[in-house]
Amino acid sequence: MKNKDLINISEKFGNPVYVYDAEKIISQFERLTKAFKTVKYLKLNYAAKALSNLSILRLMNSLGSGLDTVSIQEVQLGLMAGFKPENIIFTPNGVSLEEIEEASALGVRINIDNLSILEQFGNKHPDVPVCIRINPHVMAGGNSNISVGHIDSKFGISIHQIPHLLRIVELTQMKINGIHMHTGSDILDIEVFLYASEILFDTAKNFKDLEFIDFGSGFKVPYKEGDIETNIEELGEKLSGRFNTFCKEYGRELTLAFEPGKFLVSEAGYFLARVNVVKQTTSTVFASVDSGFNHLIRPMLYGASHQIENISNPKGRERYYSVVGYICETDTFGNNRRINEIREGDILCFKNAGAYCFTMASNYNSRYRPAEVLWHEGKASLIRKRETFDDLIKNQIDIKNLFMAKVESTEAK
Repeated sequence: MKNKDLINISEKFGNPVYVYDAEKIISQFERLTKAFKTVKYLKLNYAAKALSNLSILRLMNSLGSGLDTVSIQEVQLGLMAGFKPENIIFTPNGVSLEEIEEASALGVRINIDNLSILEQFGNKHPDVPVCIRINPHVMAGGNSNISVGHIDSKFGISIHQIPHLLRIVELTQMKINGIHMHTGSDILDIEVFLYASEILFDTAKNFKDLEFIDFGSGFKVPYKEGDIETNIEELGEKLSGRFNTFCKEYGRELTLAFEPGKFLVSEAGYFLARVNVVKQTTSTVFASVDSGFNHLIRPMLYGASHQIENISNPKGRERYYSVVGYICETDTFGNNRRINEIREGDILCFKNAGAYCFTMASNYNSRYRPAEVLWHEGKASLIRKRETFDDLIKNQIDIKNLFMAKVESTEAK
């Protein structure tokens, strides 16, 4: 997308606003598919938690993607978006047996990541095929917050518990149709990922009726010009060869599955915010925008770095700014960033705002969540309206009558 397109969207739909470029999403999907072209059966299950807008889900469905979900609500969104139940996999963490049964009743695939629920589900529903999430105890991610395959992670069944797992499967006579892992996000070292994959292959040998092996995702995307990223083409070549060899050893062709989220939508997203005030202190120049961590929390929560550009003054002299929000907390988007001169009223663009941005937005400080816009074939379409005060209070129950008598009594005195 060009700056003029973003400016036009800002003027038409207001600020702050999230914008998603459909063409970038499509190209990322095609790139990942092409990287694994030598695998006979490939299934990409888009991770809905990255960006769960209904229109984005419909786009993914049109591309032939499956859907990876982590809540019964995401399952329901997927069905509403047109996904067939068999193309949705439910991979929750720490949920009740009742929620898993609710998802199973809808016909979606089930992925279980703890022995307690596995045994309970197997006893009650031995004929329902189940995928098992394994924790390979491999640290593969940017930091401990986004690496979920390490030994202290709450995710997955430890590889050291495989004998117990096999005993449950034997006693319940349940059917295991898939093996799954997810080591974390921002994976750079392909060899570490391949090492974890070998653990998954070894585990898969214990099950004779598998249909697929799910390798998770977590591929790193570039956050700024020249930034490093996962070499998808190299990973595709190496893992495809190993997977094809395993299928021959296993005795039949299996489906190689991934659950990409950030890889598909991160670079497609732009977050636009208006500069409220430029504030000079003794040592810092602050550019304060009409947003905060209520709209984009990743920099504060994960230390994520989003490239920030002044699209209103792209040729202005570069200066150093700390870009901050309007929340009554420390909500710094970027410290001492070199940005073209910022003036009050300018529109700043935050790059890589497609994944885990709007989906983590809140109403903190009683602020409204922003609008969302999809850019497709040169046209901007509103896919979520900006919230209003009515949205803020619609589920609240005002018990004013309980206190009115006290107020009137106090006033009478």
